[in-house]
Parts: sequence; structure tokens; C-alpha cells
Amino acid sequence: MSTELVDRVKARLAGSDEATDPRVVAEAVRAEAGGVAGHLDVLAALKLLDDELVGVGPLEQLLATPDVTDILVTAPDQVWIDGPEGLRRTGVRFPGEEAVRALAQRLALAAGRRLDDAQPFVDGWLPGSGPAGRVRLHAVLPPIAADGTCLSLRVLRPASHDLRSLRRLGTVDDAGLALLDALVRARLAFLVSGATGSGKSTLLAALLGAVDPAERVVCVEDVGELQPRHAQFVRLVARPSNVEGAGEVTLRELVRQALRMRPDRLVVGEVRGREVVELLTALNTGHDGGAGTVHANSPAEVPARLEALAALGGLSREALHSQLAAAVQVVLHMRREPSGRRVLAEIGMVRREGHVVRVEPMWRPGERLRRDSPLTAALVAGRDACRGRRADAGRAAAC
Repeated sequence: MSTELVDRVKARLAGSDEATDPRVVAEAVRAEAGGVAGHLDVLAALKLLDDELVGVGPLEQLLATPDVTDILVTAPDQVWIDGPEGLRRTGVRFPGEEAVRALAQRLALAAGRRLDDAQPFVDGWLPGSGPAGRVRLHAVLPPIAADGTCLSLRVLRPASHDLRSLRRLGTVDDAGLALLDALVRARLAFLVSGATGSGKSTLLAALLGAVDPAERVVCVEDVGELQPRHAQFVRLVARPSNVEGAGEVTLRELVRQALRMRPDRLVVGEVRGREVVELLTALNTGHDGGAGTVHANSPAEVPARLEALAALGGLSREALHSQLAAAVQVVLHMRREPSGRRVLAEIGMVRREGHVVRVEPMWRPGERLRRDSPLTAALVAGRDACRGRRADAGRAAAC
């Protein structure tokens, strides 16, 4: 089926309220083809038109590829994908800049967002989830995007990795796997740090999937990325303001709500603003085993990163370090290698030195945790405390 015929059918259906009705589309195909289109031609045209009218156009084939995590359009003839092999260019092409802009605007409309000259960028979620998973949309129009419309699709597929599968993928070695298992069982509070795309959310979801099913996990997120395999996982997702500037629900507000939902563990999917104040406060009120992710280049930089975020919430440097020392015990750092493989690069422990906190390296791949390590002591103490709590409920074996 030629693209010229599809374009003629699109022009014929333009403005019609029944443009997505398969019967109407089939009749339009036969009419534009001079009545000689066969059933296979009609089916092919229906598939192409469905991609153009309600799908993601030329990007549909990439979206259906299981290993693709990101689809990036930087020009009509520059479509890139990210996945296990790293970032690579594809052979997908758009007819021109107008086609990229039209797709970006249609997807923004589907996500309930505005994208035009007055609002030249958008961040939202495409409706539905389907087999491909949830799709996060980001787009920027010219002249903000100087070389043409930029379109990014982040594909969040249903959770498919537990800790054992991460071991098979090489994300962790045997010693690292044992440490992660022990960390979850000991209910230590932790942060997962790393750069964008390093696998922070994947590791966090796998760790949450290993939590005892009898525990209630309440998670607060900005974009709803985490979908661990856990029987009692409750998600609260922030909401941006509408086009009138009303209706916003912030992460900071949701952390407060989560505290009223009887969580055994409180999780903030990504600590990126002043909500760090509420998270640290919550973790200092008896909620063991809490977690979150934070952007940082190394574990050693996590305290400075949290300082900057806490300042947005009016928390002083001294207060932040005091709260952090009491609330978080471990930092897990993820790194993406040049090959594209994501690995657990370091485990550090939060240690207080005077009035400040630093993250001291405790483990790296290929090493075994020393018996005299402070982290070993924390794991043992956490395990013993867990067993004491479980014994009261007759379930000490869970630890």
C-alpha cells in the first residue's frame, strides 16, 4: 500500500467525525484506489492510518520493539532509540519538519496537554498502557528547539525484573545480590543514586518486589514509573496544573497524604525538589525501610545534592545533615557502562562526622563485604530488630 494512497485517504477523511471508523476508512481506501483495492490493501491502509491517526505514526514499529526504552526524534531524518545496546540511529524517516510537529501536537493533545507557539514544550503521559507499557511524552517546538521539533518518548514497560533477573543480566554479582537481599530484609532505609537512564527505577522496583508481601508499601511519584511485583503496592501520582493554572497536586502534598495511609514502607520515586523535607521527616517517625531515587554522579555527592533540594523547602544545611543521618542508612549507586549495560557500581553507608554527613564506600563489584564493616553491623542489627517485630506476630522467619 503506497504512502501516496494513504495521504489521499487522510485528505479525504480530514474533518470527518468518523475518521477512525474502520468501515468508513475502508470505503475511503477503495474510493481513492479507484475501486480496485483488495482486502490486503485495505488492511494495510487501515494499519497505517491507525498509526497516523491514533498511534505514534512512523514511530509505531519502534514502540513495539520489546527492548526499546527511549525513542528520540531530533530531526525528520534523525530518529534514535535507546536500549540494551545503547543509543543508536534508526532508518525511520519523517516526510519533513511539519510531520514531526504535527505528531508532537497530536500526542500532546492525547495526553491532555497544550503544545503551540505560546506553550512550546510539553511533558505528559500518553493514554492507555497496553502491551508496550506506559509512554511518557516530552516535546519542544521551534524556536526553543533551534534545529526543529524535538520529540522524546520514554517507554516504561511492565515490571519484568526481580533481583534474580538483575543478577542474570549482570547488573549485580553474587555478592551484590546477597547484600541487596539482606538490605531489604533488614529494613534499612536507602536511596538509589545515579544519572538519567542508569537504571535507578529498575533497581528500586526490583528491591520493592522483594519486600515481604505482608508489608504495605505506599509510593509517591511525580510520573508513576514504578510498577513492582508486590501484593500491597499503593501509588500516589502528582498532578500538574491545568491550562488555567489550577488543580496542581505536588509531591510534597502527597507525601503528607501517604503518611495517613498506614504505610509499612514509604517510597518517593524520585526526590527532585522540596519534598525531600517531608520524606526525611517521615523516615524519622518510625517508617523503617523507606526508599527513593535521586540524581547524583556518585554516592559521595548525594549529601550535597540533598542540601540543594532541602534549601528549596526551607531546611538549613545543618538540619538537613541531622535529618539525613537519622533517616537514611545506605546509598546504592547505579552506573551505565559504555556498552549500555546498567550496573550497581557502589554501595555506600551514610556516616555522620561532626555536624555533616558523608557517604562512605562499603562495597564495589568483585568485592565481598568485610565482617567488621559498619554496613555488616547495620544489616545484622536490622535483621535482629526485624525478627523481634516478627516474633510478636509469629512470623520471625520472614526476616
